[in-house]
Amino acid sequence: MIGRLNHVAIVVPDLAAAAETYRTTLGAKVSDPLDLPDHGVTTVFVELPNTKIELLHPLGEGSTIAKFLSNNASGGIHHVCYEVEDIIAARDKLKADGLRVLGDGEPKIGAHGKPVLFLHPKDLFGTLVEIEQV
Repeated sequence: MIGRLNHVAIVVPDLAAAAETYRTTLGAKVSDPLDLPDHGVTTVFVELPNTKIELLHPLGEGSTIAKFLSNNASGGIHHVCYEVEDIIAARDKLKADGLRVLGDGEPKIGAHGKPVLFLHPKDLFGTLVEIEQV
């Protein structure tokens, strides 16, 4: 069911500094910041030959990652994202197999303009998993 690894998301305390490190020190292609109010984050994508790194920073008071950053002041890996062909079929199979979909269970539009869902980390060995329809 899951396809390729789309990205690994890292929460960072200083988005500009993290983007600059990836751009200048590591020599990567880095996108401009994008605010995603529906998700409570500002995101930057680091393009790699085989996948992407998503740098995340809280956006606003109600950000879903603000608590993560308060518990991990220097940041850290937040989630991994896998591609799926049909997000509704994937959601229904995962739920039938006992996995919990976070939120209301309906896909939201993610940073790539495509539908996404998140799966409970307790169901996937301590890892928050995002699925994204390709």
